[in-house]
Amino acid sequence: MNQQLPSDDELIPRLLAHDETAYTQVVSAYHGLMVHLARAIVGPAIADEVAQEAWLAVIRALPRFERRSSLKTWILRIVSNTAKTRLRHESRTVSLEDAPASRANTDPSQFNASGRWASPPTVWHADTPDDLLASQELRTCIDAALRTLPPLQRAALTLRDMQGLNMESICKVLEVSESNGRVLLHRARNRVHAAIEEFYQR
Repeated sequence: MNQQLPSDDELIPRLLAHDETAYTQVVSAYHGLMVHLARAIVGPAIADEVAQEAWLAVIRALPRFERRSSLKTWILRIVSNTAKTRLRHESRTVSLEDAPASRANTDPSQFNASGRWASPPTVWHADTPDDLLASQELRTCIDAALRTLPPLQRAALTLRDMQGLNMESICKVLEVSESNGRVLLHRARNRVHAAIEEFYQR
């Protein structure tokens, strides 16, 4: 990610003036995150394509950007909407928010008021080849758990725990209320944590 990205106040006029350097800076800063978000909603097969569609939508909509949120949040909301529209067209899911309940349930008391684990899983040390193999197996287990999440839960988890966005931004990106956003994140964390617990109990 570009560490010298100018402020929105500087970037937006330059983007509107078709400044190629400004476009390069924005793409460098946000494209990877856009692909991550698209992948969380539509899966890896068409994530790059969705991100490209979103960039075109960003360029077309930029003159109408009202600055009610940061440029980053606004761009990610366009990605989210593009991905959700594509997902509906692909008819890959009945609902963006719901999915069959996981057979594993995690006690809500394992999370604190902010939604973080009250007692995180044991740190895994890969000091030997066997440990490294187990660590790779755990990653595979977590990846599999992520793939079972409904798209909005997976997107909320990706944006919060992998990309570090705050809840306000996540809710704007996904266009959900704060309470719904916290529910999405809590359910996603529950299911991933349940998968981790199951892995350690093998």
